[in-house]
Amino acid sequence: MFLHRVAETPDKPAFAGPAPDDAGDPVWLTWRQVDVRARAIGAGLTTLGVQPEDRVGVLANTRLDWILADLGIMLAGAATATVYPTTEPDEAVYIVQDSGSKVLIAEDPAQAAKLRGAELPNLVAVVLIDGAPTGDEPVRTLSLAQLEAAGRAAIEQDPQLIDRIVEGITGDQLATLIYTSGTTGRPKGVELLHAGWVWQGRTQSDIGLLRPDDLQYLWLPLSHSFGKTLLCGIIYVGLPTYVDGRVDKLIDNLGKIRPTLMCAAPRVFEKVYNRVVTGAQADGGAKWKIFTWAMAVGKKASAERLAGRRPGGMLKAQAAVADKLVFSKLRARLGGRMRAMVSGSAPLSKDIGEFFFAAGLPILEGYGLTETSAGSYVNRDDAPRIGTVGQALGDLRTKLDTDGEVLLKGTPIMRGYHNLPDETAAAFTEDGWFRTGDIGEIDADGYLRITDRKKDLIKTSGGKYVAPSYIEGLFKSVCPYTSQAVVVGQARNYVTMLVTLDPDAIKGWAEGTPLAGKSYQEIASSREAEELIRGYVKELNTRLNRWETVKKFTILSRDLSIEDGELTPSLKVKRRAVEKSFAQDIDRMYAGTLAEL
Repeated sequence: MFLHRVAETPDKPAFAGPAPDDAGDPVWLTWRQVDVRARAIGAGLTTLGVQPEDRVGVLANTRLDWILADLGIMLAGAATATVYPTTEPDEAVYIVQDSGSKVLIAEDPAQAAKLRGAELPNLVAVVLIDGAPTGDEPVRTLSLAQLEAAGRAAIEQDPQLIDRIVEGITGDQLATLIYTSGTTGRPKGVELLHAGWVWQGRTQSDIGLLRPDDLQYLWLPLSHSFGKTLLCGIIYVGLPTYVDGRVDKLIDNLGKIRPTLMCAAPRVFEKVYNRVVTGAQADGGAKWKIFTWAMAVGKKASAERLAGRRPGGMLKAQAAVADKLVFSKLRARLGGRMRAMVSGSAPLSKDIGEFFFAAGLPILEGYGLTETSAGSYVNRDDAPRIGTVGQALGDLRTKLDTDGEVLLKGTPIMRGYHNLPDETAAAFTEDGWFRTGDIGEIDADGYLRITDRKKDLIKTSGGKYVAPSYIEGLFKSVCPYTSQAVVVGQARNYVTMLVTLDPDAIKGWAEGTPLAGKSYQEIASSREAEELIRGYVKELNTRLNRWETVKKFTILSRDLSIEDGELTPSLKVKRRAVEKSFAQDIDRMYAGTLAEL
């Protein structure tokens, strides 16, 4: 697929990264230039003894070199074993060890040092993207430039080396080993095949999700399946893509790069939403009234468009005014050219989806798992249904089990979990359907709505089932000061919630009050913050069934984090870890008598 893209459009722009030290315009490579470098990396790996289906680890942040390394590994016939750059040393060692990686491509000496002192009998070399070997490393270490130089020399001696390897690659050959972060125990290596990734690229093209005239901003972790599946779509379609994994640069860079397409986890859209709403609230007076009026008008106009009708009469005129006064400014903040955005990896609040749609920034929510090569369902931009994850991609087959669990079958489904035959068998039904672990509903037009994770459903001591992710998403849309919300209630007699605050939003709220200039911890523990959140919890409860209502809540003294093991690298909440970390806070909510909020 990659070599076909190079042959079709060799001189068109492929990927860009930031200029050195961010001084100047992005540095673009054409498909031909990407091919030259990827071939050199692939050939260089063969000089280190890498053979077809050998694993090569990549431990780096999202950057252009990550893509070049991944393509080089593919061209060597090997498989990429991904390691998140935030992974702790013991887990990084486990992944390199379990995958049997022969070579590790690391971002810099600090990342490579995570393996120091570990017993890794299969590892023959470490390649550094940045930095130079010191000579005292326990395993052979070379720079990426040195690897490419060795590859160029190998190709000079044998010009057909890479083409010969590629001709031997089959669709059922291992391409990628992605370790799921998991909520308990060690991560599991998901074996994903070449056929599945090509299927992903083709289906994204078929539905027009990615287009040749798009300009995509890619910041998602490439060590995650969401990032990898986008890379396949980029290759198949051939659209130019700016690559920069620095999340702190995202908002500023959107104005400079002016992309037409961006994909993200819901947390990014939530933060933008929070910033917009709290900013308008802080302005107060007439500006806040205009903002709330514009939101109401936008929602009415959106409902018409989502129903396939054009707003007319007075609504059309009001929508034009609302767009000029409010929504056009948000679009300009995101570069002014955004055609669509795609949300995945976790549920997106319906209210937040409606807000962005009203602003002329449609978020096409999708659904998939690492085990399904990421993309399984996605909304189409010509017929989105907010609150669903869209329709199935390609020829993917779906059915619901008797308990509502979504079952999938098709080309992009994993081969299995690496070295875990029992877990692999448990992941499939007897007749070969993959168990997603998600509970869902499919309407007459094939749109899928995920209601919750099967294992996350809460059953109260009164026997009522509660879907926590629905309540959490609803609360995030109700309260613009929220960073995370975790609903608790398994085997308890009522539902409670842990809340963390968005640091930027809550500090903005504190300005002009006695809490101005205070730390996050001081604000979070204040009576004023408790009263603020109490009002939003009461509003939340008006939209819930009686048995779902939140009876007590606790504002935590810090946000959840990847480093503390409470979030996965793709920003999913690890419920068990959160409940363990904050067990005392939870116990306090179930102690004593139950009073009215």
